[in-house]
Parts: sequence; C-alpha cells; structure tokens
Amino acid sequence: MSAVASAERTGTRADRLEPPLAEMMLAIGDRARAASRRLALAPAETKRRALLAAAAAVRAAEGTILARNALDLADAREAGRPAAFVDRLALDPARIAAMARGIDEIAALADPVGRVLATFERPNGLVIERVATPLGVVGIIFESRPNVTADAAALCLMAGNAAVLRAGSDSIRTASAIADAMIAAVAAAGLPEDAMQLVPTRDRDAVGLMLTGLGGAIDVIVPRGGRSLVERVQADARVPVFAHLEGVNHVYVDATADLGMATAVLVNSKLRRTGVCGAAEALLVDRAAVPTHLAPLLRALLDAGCEVRGDAAARAAEPRVRPATEQDWGTEYLEAIIACRVVDGLEGALAHIERHGSHHTDAILTEDPAAAERFLAEVDSAIVLHNASTQFADGGEFGFGGEIGIATGRMHARGPVGVEQLTSFKYRVRGSGQTRP
Repeated sequence: MSAVASAERTGTRADRLEPPLAEMMLAIGDRARAASRRLALAPAETKRRALLAAAAAVRAAEGTILARNALDLADAREAGRPAAFVDRLALDPARIAAMARGIDEIAALADPVGRVLATFERPNGLVIERVATPLGVVGIIFESRPNVTADAAALCLMAGNAAVLRAGSDSIRTASAIADAMIAAVAAAGLPEDAMQLVPTRDRDAVGLMLTGLGGAIDVIVPRGGRSLVERVQADARVPVFAHLEGVNHVYVDATADLGMATAVLVNSKLRRTGVCGAAEALLVDRAAVPTHLAPLLRALLDAGCEVRGDAAARAAEPRVRPATEQDWGTEYLEAIIACRVVDGLEGALAHIERHGSHHTDAILTEDPAAAERFLAEVDSAIVLHNASTQFADGGEFGFGGEIGIATGRMHARGPVGVEQLTSFKYRVRGSGQTRP
C-alpha cells in the first residue's frame, strides 16, 4: 500500500509515515540514481514489455483510479476550484483508456537510446560517433493533471531515465493510484521498481528539495503547471529546467483567410478543450478583414458559449463583446474566454504576439503563402501553425506517443518534450593507437 493510501486510512499526513522529509527525499534520489544506471543499459524489448504491462495495469486499476479521483474531485469542488481546474483534474473511463493507449504508443516508438546521431573520421584516422544517451534522473513537478503521472513515467522509462514525480496536493490520490499500478507492472517485467517514484507527501517543502537536485541525483527538472510554479522552479532550481510556461496562444486571421475554414479552426482552437495549454487565448484580426470576417468570427465564438473581451473595433462589430483591459492581452484563461483585437495586418500581428505572447503556440489563418511563410519564420514560439488549430500543440499529435510538456525555452528541448528530447549524447571515439603530437 502506498504512503498516500495509508495516510488516508489513518488520517495522518503522508509525510509523517516516513523519516524526516529531507532524509526521505534524499533516499528517493539515491534509489532513482541507482535505477537510472540499470535503465540506461536496458534492452529496448525489455522496456517495451514493461510499458505494455504498465498500460495493462492502468486499465486493470480503472476502478481504484476513479475512486481516488472522486476523492480528489470532491476536495477540489469543496475548495471552490474553478471549472477549468476541475476539468484538468477529472478522469473518466475514456480518459483512463486514452492514458493507457498513450503508454502503448510510447512502447511502440523506436528506442531513442543508442542512436548514432553523427559519424565522422578525422585526418588522423580517429572515427568519432555522437550517440544518444539517457539524461539520467528526471524530476517532474506537476499540479492538477493526474495523467501526467503516466505520460511522464512512460516517456522517461522509454528514454532510459528514472523519474521522480511530485504531484500537486489536489491530485496526489489519483496520481498515487496510477503510479502504484505502473510501478508494480514495471517491476514484474524485470526493471527496477524505483524507475518511477511518486513523492508520497503533500508537503510543499518536497518541491524545494527536488529543486536542489537531491544531492546530485536529479539531472533535470520539468515543471507542469501554472505561472507561479514555473517561475518558482526557474528561480530556485539548481539543476537544468525544461521550462513549460503558460500558453498565451494566438490565432491571427489574415484578410485572405477562407471564412469557413477560419471559423472552424478558431472555434476548435479555443473550445475543443479550454483547459489545455494549447488552447487559443487571443484572436487577432487583420484590419482589412473587419468588414468580412470580424462579426462572423465573434458570433461563432459567442454562440458556442465563449465570452469575448475585445477592443473598440470588436465591440462595434458585435455588441455582446465585453471591453478588454490591458491585462487581457497576456492572460492564459484556460476557460471559455478569449481576447480579441484588430491589428494592422501581419506587421501588427507580429508586434502584438512578440509583446504579449508566451512563446508557446501561435497560428496564422491565411491563403497568402508569403504571409504564412513570414509568420512561420518570424514568430518566435515553440510551435507555429498555418491553417491549423492550436490544439495540435500536443506530443501525441506530433507522433511522439505523448509528452512531458511543451518546452518554451530555447535550450536543449523546445516544443513537445518526447522520448528523443529526454536524451542527451556522448562521443564514442575509436582509434588504432593514435597519440596527440
């Protein structure tokens, strides 16, 4: 039985069932480091077998996962959490099936470890290879999405990394049920059970300890959550961070955009799932498109139940639009709200996105190839799209089998962080007795 489950039965905080917090966390790090050494050498077939077993275990544990999730949801509603937060926290049979399917898809990926990335021969006869290697131990700190437990643990394992997962207090029961099922399956398949560990405490100090690197055990930290979490991790971490900043994502509608296509893509970008980081949060409309496009686009959003906060031009086109404030241009709503501004063509859109965007995901809707290529080249975001929904900002949609997050930084990994992004590399040099003069 997990520490979290035991605490629920006894009414005692989970961390009180363990040694003092720092000692417990250092022990987790030591076990993860030992497991990572074994995982780095694990054959691809062993990793695949373990992941397929983990997917089956998640399916088999559906009842337990849903029961734990019901407790988390009840607490969230009692605490007055917003609807978008509850949606991110909620699981149902379809979402659990999708979670298990995602693990299966990761198992089917090519093994990223051992890939020869480059080979070259020096004039002195040395043959040098650049070869993909695991990162080692990945610390994942996440908040309300319990499915991150499965995605992150599976991706790390396929890339030969051990994972230390710290769930938010709102989702820890659900995350524990998922982790328990996966850990048992991985161990039964012959890999170390410490390949994936869920920190068994709600104590917020555990996050701070992870950010120190747990005595050198953690090689990289991945935060999944809101701005306050990401900013804290970036400020306090003593190990490298794959930054996953908020998704202040834009859809820019050019004057040449096909209205039917633009309407469908815009509504999907905003409303397919409002609580995901790929949801559109701002609509920019070319001033030249105001007579033909603005009112129909606004009506489509409003009629679908989306609140629109707009500038004077948007309010003039549709009286149901509410006034936007300066704060709206940089807000990640994660609910059925969107900001709308009329801009002076592509130049205005580029300037607005550069000032207010978060370098996550931005889209242009246009039939002008030159405008599309310029947008794709000049918008400095991890993902840029032409005539496609921003909700494709997802590792599964990229064929990565899942993702730990969308990295918005510029170092090492950017965009969906899948198995390939969870590797580093080393150089293998083969000689025949060469010495350096």
